[in-house]
Amino acid sequence: MFKGSACLFTTLLAFTANNSVAGELCTLIVDAGSGATIVKTGTDCTTRVTPASTFKVAISLMAFDSGVLKDSHWPAWPYEAGYPDWAGDAWKGDIDPTDWMKRSVFWYSQQIVKKLGQTRFKNYVTSFKYGNQDVSAVEVQQPGNNGVWVMSSLQISPLEQVAFLGSIVNRQLPVSAHSYQATEEITQQDDVNGWKVYGKTGTGSPGQDNKYRADQAYGWYVGWARKGPQALVFARLIQDEKAQSPNAGLRARSQLFEQLLLSTQMR
Repeated sequence: MFKGSACLFTTLLAFTANNSVAGELCTLIVDAGSGATIVKTGTDCTTRVTPASTFKVAISLMAFDSGVLKDSHWPAWPYEAGYPDWAGDAWKGDIDPTDWMKRSVFWYSQQIVKKLGQTRFKNYVTSFKYGNQDVSAVEVQQPGNNGVWVMSSLQISPLEQVAFLGSIVNRQLPVSAHSYQATEEITQQDDVNGWKVYGKTGTGSPGQDNKYRADQAYGWYVGWARKGPQALVFARLIQDEKAQSPNAGLRARSQLFEQLLLSTQMR
């Protein structure tokens, strides 16, 4: 366990006890080097649910490895009539890889997996050992493909999220060095006390019919943080009992950032 982790664990337990969040399913913070669990709270870290937009991290690795995406700003693809637009103007116009990740543009993900094709897409998911690895719900080339990662057949648990993220940090996936570097560029968040943080939110709900239920929403925030030779991986999953604003993924991110802030203050 890395230096200061005992103090970190005590502090985070106190934070969790005094700031409990209704619907917290799991929070995990793990030392990526040793694999030691620093924080594990919540009611369930093993049940698989939809990854929702956290799967964009995996799609990014696939896209840069295959050459579908070249760098953080190329290609820029134009919005076309008929593309999903439920985020309004934020998803319209020309969208590049940085915009895609920052604005969580669903149609851009659709175009990437279509260019990969079903076989390559499935092979990547399998080689990443990503959750249940089930991409059977819909072929990526089908018109109106809703994405198997959006309240559909592909599911993952918080423990599996952390394992996948650890494979990214430790460079253990069968992708190029450029894929890791470019993915870090487009997922980078605000620094926390000298730690460089990379992450992605996700919001979904139960079921495998692509239908979003705001009163049962899951909120994910997953990622990793680096400072010198040290690295942490983390995942937080919450579930709402009524419709709330902002969405569950954004609230999961805010809560996880508070925990990271506490942890880095101990160092």
